Amino acid sequence: MIEKYREKYAHAMKFEENVPGVLEIIFSGPNLNAVDGKLHEDIPEIWRDIDRDPAVRVALVRGEGKAFSAGGDFALIEAQYHDYRIRHKVLRESRDLFYNMINCNKPIISAIHGAAVGAGLVVALMADISIAAKNAKIVDGHTRLGIAAGDHAAMVWPLLCGMAKAKHLLFTCEKITGQEADDLGLVSMSVEEADLLPKAREIARKLSFGAQESIAFTKHSMNMWYRQNAGIFETSLGYEFLGVSGPDVLEGVNSHREKRPPVFVKEG
Repeated sequence: MIEKYREKYAHAMKFEENVPGVLEIIFSGPNLNAVDGKLHEDIPEIWRDIDRDPAVRVALVRGEGKAFSAGGDFALIEAQYHDYRIRHKVLRESRDLFYNMINCNKPIISAIHGAAVGAGLVVALMADISIAAKNAKIVDGHTRLGIAAGDHAAMVWPLLCGMAKAKHLLFTCEKITGQEADDLGLVSMSVEEADLLPKAREIARKLSFGAQESIAFTKHSMNMWYRQNAGIFETSLGYEFLGVSGPDVLEGVNSHREKRPPVFVKEG
C-alpha cells in the first residue's frame, strides 16, 4: 500500500502501515517539519490519492521528532511577497488543501505533539478526529505575521470552539496547550504525550474495521457545515493573500527571525 506514496511524496513525508488499512503520514523535514514550497504543493494533493485508493481505509497524520509541524517556511512567505505567480500558486494550494480534506471520503486522524502551526495546523485541526498531547503547543500566528487568518481558521475555529474564543485566539495569536485546546473544544481529545500514538492507532483500528460506507456518508453529511459556509473560507483566504503582498508581512517575518516584537505600519 505505502510504496506508491513513498515514490510520489518522498519530499518531507514518510509513510508507514502499522494497522491494516491505515496509512500513517509522517511529516519529516528540517526546522521541526516546517512546510516549504514543495511540501505545500504535496499536502493538498495527497488527499485526492487517498480518497481514490481502495487499500486505504483511514489516514493517520503525525510529525516526526519534536513537533507536528512548525508551520510555513519564512522563505516561502517572502517569495510570495516578491512574486505574484508564487503567491497565486500558494493560494490555489491552500484552497485545495481545505476542500480536499473535506471531500476525502476516508476518515483522517491527527496525532498532534510539540508545535502545530501554519499549514501543518490546518491538517491537524481539519482532521476528522484530532488527538493532541496535553503539552502540545498550538498557535495560529497569521496576524502576528501581518496577514489575515485565512487558510482555515476563520472558517473552522468558530465552529469548533465558539466565536468569542476563536476571535481572542486568532486576533492575539495566543499559544495554547493541547490540554487547553481540548478544554475549548478545538480538538477531539487530549492525552499524555506517551499515550498519543497508541491512542491514535487504537481509534484508527476501530475505524479501519468499521462500516466503511456508513463512516464515509456520515463524514460527507457532517462536512456540509463547511460546504454551506464556504464563503467565509473564501473571503478569509482572499484577505490572507492580499496581506501577503502588503506592507506588514516582511516586518512580521523579520521580527520573528530577530526575536523581537513587530512594528507594523499604522494607518491614518
